Amino acid sequence: MQQFSVLLNKFLKWRVKNIDQRRFLYILSFVTGMLSALAAVLLKNAIHYTEQFLTTWFKTGTAGYLYLAYPLIGMFLTVLFVRYILRDDIGHGVSRILYAISRKNSRIRQHNSWSSIVASTLTIGFGGSVGAEAPVVLTGASIGSNIGRLMKMNYRNITLLVGCGAAGAVAGIFKAPIAGIVFTLEILMLDLTISSIVPLLISSVTAATVTFFLMGRDVLFSFALSESFSLGNIPWYILLGIGTALLSVYFTRATIYLESLYEKVKNQYVRLLMGGTVLGILILMLPPLYGEGYNTISQLLNGDTSSLFENSFFISMSNKAWFILSFLLAITLFKVLASSSTNGAGGVGGIFAPSLFIGGVSGFFMARLINTLGDYSLPESSFTLAGMAGAMAGIMHAPLTAIFLIAEITGGYGLLVPLIITSTVSYITVMRFEKHSLYHKRLARRGELITHHKDKAVLARMDWTKEIETDLITVKSGDTLGDLVRVISASKRNIFPVVDEIGVLEGVVLLDNIRDIMFDQDIYDETYVSDLMVMPPSYIDKREKVESVMDTFRKTGAWNLPVLDGGKYVGLLSKSRLFSTYRELLMEVSED
Repeated sequence: MQQFSVLLNKFLKWRVKNIDQRRFLYILSFVTGMLSALAAVLLKNAIHYTEQFLTTWFKTGTAGYLYLAYPLIGMFLTVLFVRYILRDDIGHGVSRILYAISRKNSRIRQHNSWSSIVASTLTIGFGGSVGAEAPVVLTGASIGSNIGRLMKMNYRNITLLVGCGAAGAVAGIFKAPIAGIVFTLEILMLDLTISSIVPLLISSVTAATVTFFLMGRDVLFSFALSESFSLGNIPWYILLGIGTALLSVYFTRATIYLESLYEKVKNQYVRLLMGGTVLGILILMLPPLYGEGYNTISQLLNGDTSSLFENSFFISMSNKAWFILSFLLAITLFKVLASSSTNGAGGVGGIFAPSLFIGGVSGFFMARLINTLGDYSLPESSFTLAGMAGAMAGIMHAPLTAIFLIAEITGGYGLLVPLIITSTVSYITVMRFEKHSLYHKRLARRGELITHHKDKAVLARMDWTKEIETDLITVKSGDTLGDLVRVISASKRNIFPVVDEIGVLEGVVLLDNIRDIMFDQDIYDETYVSDLMVMPPSYIDKREKVESVMDTFRKTGAWNLPVLDGGKYVGLLSKSRLFSTYRELLMEVSED
């Protein structure tokens, strides 16, 4: 390890002399994109072959009773891996990236570069009803973060490489380079300049190229577009946008509620048993809930509803129109329970695939319902795709990502107008009910988000407790003026906190207030600190957020305030020191 450090330092010195910072970032973004794509390919293949091995030998026309056991087994293996090997929480991948950017200086642990691949393979391959996208995005972001740290980059460039990793992961897993870039800007909300877009472009294109090379040019959803966009269908796309918006609100709130219920169960293995059992029963009754659900979407895009009933109790009903509609409605509404049970039980996966699933199924459901009820012939495949975009825009608050992703994964932009209409209507409608996406909701409640606003971005990064000065000499209220003068002579400060026997703050003595009497030795033994101390204009609790601290300084006009922890004196916080740190961080975030 020491030899590696020596070689690395030599390389970094050589790099400074021979490769400028901008070109070096381009090289690192290329490497990050390539590694993120390899991670995406590895994960997709691992999930595919695991699922294929477990399910392809099921007898056609019969219920797959092993669906009851598979999710429980997969999540049990995941829990063992996470709890006893990793000993770290790796769930909610995108939220963890946002937290790392806003609170951890974009530092993501090294094991996240591979651990999510293992855990999500076990979860999804065995039937976990979640997506592989969040784990692979966390993997890509971790790759970028650790490459940046290894190369001694500053916060801004490490954050840029985190974005490159995330963009590369999305571009790699979907073969969608534009969506990868837009995802990084829209969901991770990185505050980047125009020149910073170039590394994202390099990473995304590299990742997509690597994936095309390793997995071929086939898109995720391959189907023949039955008809071009018709102006007469615009009202129906608007209605679909409203419908997917309401479905998004349902999905978001139900997910938060159900996951909170699981969190109340403190025993991990009880949660595992509960979630695994619920998921197993759901998959046994509704087999399309198994895994990511992309096979179901592909079947609907090609107008094949009979395949939905394979290994189901209801296979004999697969040709009845109203039962098909009821079945579609059921898998749409129960998907949230399936995905929440997966994560609640200890599985590892994201909401990307569930969002596309419920949107696609609901879009197909709406078109089929209208075609069944009236004299219409709405293109069901087009509504399936538009529904996917609408749900993604509503749940993730990412309309641009939804538009470009659906366009890219279907191999063309023939449906761009319907995608824009549905996504926009869905997003506008959702914003009336939910101010934050599911990714951001928990972080936003704790004030832990980084935003496009530079001031808020800096405040989110600041750890103001590091600026507390603890070297001040404290005095007791029973000390005499003579005692205080001796303390002053040994100190370089002009403020002296007064504390009792257990450290509770009683007041402060200001040097400016006692200058007139401090040299009058006749009163040294007659005057006590309790006569000289004053109460500070306010105080700061150590658990306060930085915004509250700034507000306290603004309201009081004070330059120094004591910091307390449970009433006990901790130290002194200087406004000048706090704002000096703020300016340094602002320059670091703003530099190009």
